[in-house]
Amino acid sequence: MIDYIHPIKIGNVQLENNVFLAPLAGVTDSAYRLMCKEYGAGLVYSEMISSKGACYDSAKTLELADIKPGEHPCAIQIFGSEPDIMARSAVMFEKMGAAMIDINMGCPMRKITSNREGSYLMLDTDLVGRIVYSVANAVKIPVTVKMRRGYNIGEELAVDVALACEQNGAQAVTVHGRFREQYYEGLSDRGIIAKVKKAVKIPVIGNGDVDSYESACSMMEETGCDGVMIGRSSMGDPHIFHRIINGDNTQLSLVEKAQDIHRHLAYCVEFKGEQVAVREMRKNLLWYIKGIRGAASLRNQLSRVSSIREIEEAVDSIFTN
Repeated sequence: MIDYIHPIKIGNVQLENNVFLAPLAGVTDSAYRLMCKEYGAGLVYSEMISSKGACYDSAKTLELADIKPGEHPCAIQIFGSEPDIMARSAVMFEKMGAAMIDINMGCPMRKITSNREGSYLMLDTDLVGRIVYSVANAVKIPVTVKMRRGYNIGEELAVDVALACEQNGAQAVTVHGRFREQYYEGLSDRGIIAKVKKAVKIPVIGNGDVDSYESACSMMEETGCDGVMIGRSSMGDPHIFHRIINGDNTQLSLVEKAQDIHRHLAYCVEFKGEQVAVREMRKNLLWYIKGIRGAASLRNQLSRVSSIREIEEAVDSIFTN
């Protein structure tokens, strides 16, 4: 039997396993990364960070790159379209402790693509090459790229973009099997991941619709990819990494899930202070209660919590009674 879950090396970085937490804007802050790392994620990624914001010393931008000791190795994902500025920011994040620099070429959001960043970069393989070359030659840590199937529906670009990345120094690529125009609708296409894997020699990470041990293994079996990246399936469920890595689909009990929320809240408070932690935990609570009986009627209650005590009382009431 093939052991699909195994250690993997990207560049000079040895990772315990090949099941990664995807970069998710507004989700993968240091508190959540730490939760996923404790459940075994082989690599965690920051939210996407503006390279220009970092270079102009935006305190809010640099805060996104604050890596806590328990979450190593952690990759910092940057976005932008100017090779020199992206290289400068990569140097900054390397000094801040990033294990890798990941370049965002997959974000589908209009506010990013309207600036010709994110997935828009896939339309210009020359610029892709110049960005990767500039960043890869500025740092000693591995540089990787996360991309989509393509930009416009029906126009597959991932193979050409992956080749440009490899030729200019990228040491791994992650491929999400949807076009930019699909956003997160429909099924992720595994065929394009298989095509990229056949085209390049560097590790390829498959992304899209992986939500269980079975789907992770079938992704690797069907595409030949070297690992998987878990994104939206992990929201409110950091325990998914334990299940996939151990091949065990046993879900947490409600009491155990409540313990996860309390731990997540404690990290948020420690890293960001009570006021910010309470505000940011509201959205996390809505993800944590997904699938629980009566969740719909609880959303209004949880969206109004205004203190740590209110969160703790609501969680205990929902999950332990």
